[in-house]
Amino acid sequence: MVKAGMVKPSGLVKPVSVTRIAGRYLAHQESLPKLPVPPLQQTCERYLAALTPIVDSEELNQTQKLLEEFQKPGGVGERLQKGLEQRAKKLENWLSDWWLQIAYLDYRLPVVVHSSPGVVLPRMEFSDRQGQMRYAAKLIAGVLDFKSMIDNEALPVEYLGGKPLCMNQYYQVLSSCRIPGTKRDTVVNYALDKRSPTHITVVHNFQFFVLDVYNSDRTPLTVDQIYIQLEKIWNSSLQTNKEPIGILTSNHRNSWGKAYNNLIKDKTNKESVRAIQKSIFTVCLDAPMPRASDDMYRTRAGVQMLHGGGSRWNSGNRWFDKTLQFIIGEDGTCGLMYEHAPAEGPPIVSLIDHVVEYMKKSEMVRTPMVPLRMPQKLRFNITPEIKNDIEEAKQNMNIMVHDLDMKVNVFSHFGKNFPKSQKMSPDAFIQVALQLAYYRIYKRCCPTYESASLRMFRLGRTDTIRSTSTDSANFVKAMDDPAKHNTEKVALLEKAIKAHRAYTDMAIRGQAIDRHLLGLKLQAIEDLAALPEIFMDTSYAVALHFNLSTSQVPAKTDCVMCFGPVVPDGYGVCYNPMDTHINFAVSAFNSCQDTNAARLAQGLEDALVDMKTVLEQTPKAKL
Repeated sequence: MVKAGMVKPSGLVKPVSVTRIAGRYLAHQESLPKLPVPPLQQTCERYLAALTPIVDSEELNQTQKLLEEFQKPGGVGERLQKGLEQRAKKLENWLSDWWLQIAYLDYRLPVVVHSSPGVVLPRMEFSDRQGQMRYAAKLIAGVLDFKSMIDNEALPVEYLGGKPLCMNQYYQVLSSCRIPGTKRDTVVNYALDKRSPTHITVVHNFQFFVLDVYNSDRTPLTVDQIYIQLEKIWNSSLQTNKEPIGILTSNHRNSWGKAYNNLIKDKTNKESVRAIQKSIFTVCLDAPMPRASDDMYRTRAGVQMLHGGGSRWNSGNRWFDKTLQFIIGEDGTCGLMYEHAPAEGPPIVSLIDHVVEYMKKSEMVRTPMVPLRMPQKLRFNITPEIKNDIEEAKQNMNIMVHDLDMKVNVFSHFGKNFPKSQKMSPDAFIQVALQLAYYRIYKRCCPTYESASLRMFRLGRTDTIRSTSTDSANFVKAMDDPAKHNTEKVALLEKAIKAHRAYTDMAIRGQAIDRHLLGLKLQAIEDLAALPEIFMDTSYAVALHFNLSTSQVPAKTDCVMCFGPVVPDGYGVCYNPMDTHINFAVSAFNSCQDTNAARLAQGLEDALVDMKTVLEQTPKAKL
């Protein structure tokens, strides 16, 4: 299995807008359908169609033969399919446990860049650290407000295309944390404990604090009270020479797993680590980053959210295993990052939208004049061995920082209103533009991953929309062909967009091919002595080598999510289409000579403009 192809930040592809209706959680969950196992023949046919634009004809013929063999009546494919169908009967979701393990917990590369997405929020104008504290206090109060909706099961059920969505991920993001292992990680969630956590962790100058955010009667602290507590934390962590214990969490998972076992042998360390893991979420009060020009600001903010800028800057001011970390820079750079194992982008974005709206309200609550306890500073005893682990993590982090090539842009020519005016799906329009941009640079089509939400099903996570289709390939080849007339180009563009729309609808209804093929492969590992040949085939490896790993993460807030590529010679592309502009982030690795984030970002802008132009210059056919 090409692991790199598996870890994927996810967007919710919206055929229609998501609406929310209040409802009770458990009754709602039980009413959701179970994830289907698609028919074997259908998946084999669709797999072959998906391979057509990305592998050569010789490989395709070979794969076709293997698929015919695989599907023979009474053959191995049928046997595995029956096994999967049995599994689907027994479990709430035949895929979710497997997916959590394969895509996340077994994945051994660092979570930083390779797995955890960052989100850049609109830039704030703090004139001083009081501004930073005030913003942090309001943000914390806003998250606690969202938490009360989760705790009271008052979170409105979301709908997609008239179908209710699974709300389980909302219950996984607070009071949870990833725990490293030497071979495989685990995730702990303390939200459902009898005494659920009442504290958050705040980190400043690499020093961690426990901040209780509830009074003894379980009412949340007011914004003013939180502000007072943050001031105390700030004033008792002014030293800037502390060991950045948090940077350990950025290392390769096996190395961190080993260092973790060593770290928690000490009782004080173990208690400090447990306090971070149990906290509702983490707030990172960051030192200012080097100043950047206005056009580079968003890009710099993007890398700060993804990795913190390196060991000299804010990379030690994190606990990267924590599910949710809000980052508030002294210089007004704000955002968050999240550990991907428990949830996809949409629940995170919905939390952001809530918090941003909450922060706009003026505070009416009178603050009780009760003196509050000093927030507890978490102590760490650092042995020479732990010091070595920290140094190793610093070096590896700095290599990652140098290797990440990032470009965050605002495309200001138009937003989702234009494709809508042409009766085209904005997501499909952007994806086809991305195909065109890639083709213009590399003169070939590549395997492309776009995440599709499976939340119509109980415990649904994601499947893959394969954006590269025969129709998209036909369009991108024709677009710059001088022999082709505009009417033909427009017809091919419309066809490519329809094909993407159809694949999207198929994927969100549980009928895509990637997770089904993965399921058949994992079933084979459990049931058979040898892996079927279709999984040893070159085409399968090519299909999973996603040079373009993409995600639409729509938000009401003018923010953008960023994540790293999933293969060494690939790109990560995330976008948030607003009404009149599009925020997008493109990442690549500097260690690959053939990729360049700024070049693809510019190519995407050009492709979007050219597609709009060709549509506007071509008279509409009379109906």
